[in-house]
Amino acid sequence: MANKMLVESDPHQTRIAVLEDDRLTEIFVERKRHRGLVGNVYKGRVTRVLPGMQAAFVDIGLERDAFLYVSDVVENVDAVEGLDLAQEDVHDLTAPEDLSIDDLLKAGQEIIVQVVKDPLPNKGARISTHVTLPGRYLVLLPTVRHFGVSRRIEEEDERNRLIELLEGLPPASGGLIVRTVGEGRERDDFTSDLDYLNSLWHRVRSRASKVSAPTLLHRDLDLALRVVRDVVTQDFTVLWVDGEETYERIVEFLDQVQPRLVGKVKLYGQDSSLFEQFGIETQIEAALRSKVWLKSGGYIVINPTEALVAIDVNTGRFVGQRNLEDTVLKTNLEAVREIVRQIRLRDLGGILVIDLIDMVEAEHREEVFALLETELHKDRAKTKVLSISEFGLVEITRKRSRANLQRLLTQPCPHCSGSGRIQSLSTICLKLRREVLKVVTGAAGSELLLRVHPDVAQALQADELSILSELERELGGRILLQSDPELHQENFNVTEV
Repeated sequence: MANKMLVESDPHQTRIAVLEDDRLTEIFVERKRHRGLVGNVYKGRVTRVLPGMQAAFVDIGLERDAFLYVSDVVENVDAVEGLDLAQEDVHDLTAPEDLSIDDLLKAGQEIIVQVVKDPLPNKGARISTHVTLPGRYLVLLPTVRHFGVSRRIEEEDERNRLIELLEGLPPASGGLIVRTVGEGRERDDFTSDLDYLNSLWHRVRSRASKVSAPTLLHRDLDLALRVVRDVVTQDFTVLWVDGEETYERIVEFLDQVQPRLVGKVKLYGQDSSLFEQFGIETQIEAALRSKVWLKSGGYIVINPTEALVAIDVNTGRFVGQRNLEDTVLKTNLEAVREIVRQIRLRDLGGILVIDLIDMVEAEHREEVFALLETELHKDRAKTKVLSISEFGLVEITRKRSRANLQRLLTQPCPHCSGSGRIQSLSTICLKLRREVLKVVTGAAGSELLLRVHPDVAQALQADELSILSELERELGGRILLQSDPELHQENFNVTEV
């Protein structure tokens, strides 16, 4: 698979696209005025402890207090027994289940925490006392004595080699996890990474001892360097950068952490924008639509709800060549590939329910499910998938730490309030009829002015003309229509002339 990364930076935002075989699979956006908080370390002050929810609110200096679950706290806060990495795919360590939040924290207590999920419009940031500091090859767990290896490194001999290598490194300021890109690396690679991470944690602790809460202790790298650190590997054929200043910073960063990748970084110098050159803009726009067409003529529909994301598969215009079961199998196989790409691209999280087209043959269901698992293995986010149910449903849970693409790039529609639909013209005209009839008695023989949206005015003069005629008979006078394109289609105004 040929992987490419495109980095486009201007004074207002940085956008990064990851392409697999020239198809967009991941998009990262960071606005200069709304930089993400995940990875930042703060000294916070506990404001409220809620035993009923087994959680606490912590002031870290943001508009809303951050939210801290009991599972993200440990007995003395300095001896973490749990692990929650937002992106790195490792085995979770869990805290003792018998601990209560009010045994661990008290209002007014100052603690060191790290943001693991950005705040949403109606929620504060999710935080953890399980601080994790990622380097290029290692993740430092400052308050955990634990050595581990990413689950994506599957070969048992390599896992054992890496654990032995970790145990032979100089003392660390806590535990260590080998990241996926650490596969095949030697002691020198990890030693330089460990020196940097130990030094970073020392600076964080030193600053924490000198300041009072709430204070930012450590800000994670900006988007460009963070994605290069976490995503770029030898599998990437090229890393195009549009922006000389960003290009120089990426080259300098890679020269320190992985010099072998420097040669893959190229400065883009064409007149057209980098994203337009590779067709990224149109792919982003398509990712904001609910319907996604497949090459075969089938399509999928993606509908986020408050509780889950529903994904429906349909054959559409695809009629197949042999029989119905063959058509269904081919559509489901094509859909599964596209669904996983859309999940990664849109960064859909929480509970995902896929409604596949019903398959009669058991071996067909197994084939589709095996492909789904293979495609999900490409996803860096942590996922769990259940087998296809007898109703053809597949349930997936997917963890994410940042706002999804829809929330990042769009806002609720002022006309439909996010429902995706508004009242029909007939419904609006009948509603208008009811409202006008309420004032007809007191305005008999006079003229009324109806200020309405142009589409409503057109309906009242055509398909719904009988409503207008009825109102004029009841009024005993004329009703004048005034079109106002600035008016919401569902709104209208009735005044006596």
